[in-house]
Amino acid sequence: MKYILLFSVVIAASAANVIKDPTAGYKEGDRFFYFPGDGDNILHLVDSEEPVDEDFLRSIARNANNNGYWLYTRDNPDSHQVLQIDNPDSVLNSNFDFSKTTVFLAHGWNGYGQNHMNRRLREAFLDDDDVNIIVLDWNRLANRNYVTARNGVPAVGRGLGQFINWLVTLGASYDKMHLVGFSLGGHLVGNAGRETEGRIKRITSLDPAGPLWSRNRDRMGRSDAQYVEVIHTNTDFLGYTNPLGDADFYPNGGGSMPGCFLNSCSHDKAISYMASSVRNRHLHANRCNTHRDATRNRCSGDLVPMGNGDLDKFESGIFRVNTGRNYPY
Repeated sequence: MKYILLFSVVIAASAANVIKDPTAGYKEGDRFFYFPGDGDNILHLVDSEEPVDEDFLRSIARNANNNGYWLYTRDNPDSHQVLQIDNPDSVLNSNFDFSKTTVFLAHGWNGYGQNHMNRRLREAFLDDDDVNIIVLDWNRLANRNYVTARNGVPAVGRGLGQFINWLVTLGASYDKMHLVGFSLGGHLVGNAGRETEGRIKRITSLDPAGPLWSRNRDRMGRSDAQYVEVIHTNTDFLGYTNPLGDADFYPNGGGSMPGCFLNSCSHDKAISYMASSVRNRHLHANRCNTHRDATRNRCSGDLVPMGNGDLDKFESGIFRVNTGRNYPY
């Protein structure tokens, strides 16, 4: 089935009289480019001028409950409890513990609440610590065309931020919150943090999406939380290239990851590195003088941890760590 789908995008490109090499990468201004669904390892042809479903975007923006907020804890690690904004009983009658750290997870394009990204990170965080995990399921928008999904990311992020602000009125604390987003979700969590006026303790953006974001003021930024960390793993093709946060990590230079032969694999490695670092707290990166030094492996500054679940991180700058090919990297 995967081969059929990949073949179909090639046919679509030919039908549009487009000659586009799937390995060529995205360049600012390209009308056509390839982008993978979250975890499906299939490159889908995207037309940056494809129609945007404005009516659907307005419906998403009107109500934060158009998206799902799924709670997992050590008492219910495999089956979620549904939380609803403006329904206090949905929280008070759940396993949510106001005294504990809360980790929010946001998937990317074509993702959903129970996909591989959410499973791997949920399991890693719950193995590491007794925390609340809230998975944002925004699949109704994420499974629209890429341009529609990209245009709706700010509204979904604001909805998540409104949900967080509401949780705080019930007794939760911004200082015990960690937002983690992948690809389009990497920009989504930035918008959520912005809705809280940067009060969230920590945001981690995992290879935030590059195509159609470089001139977009709604992309994530360092003021979106008290501490913003970005892990770049596919800057040559799918991910955002330039620094965005307080700390920007470029493992293996940020372009192509060891053991990967497809760009979608390198994009996905940000999730793998994060999950491994949460469990093992072992990935330490050298400080770099410049982004160029990070790409050329010319970093010899002090070591700082990449990823993990520590809420009290504070190091800023550009960093590089060289990883292995296989877990735990």
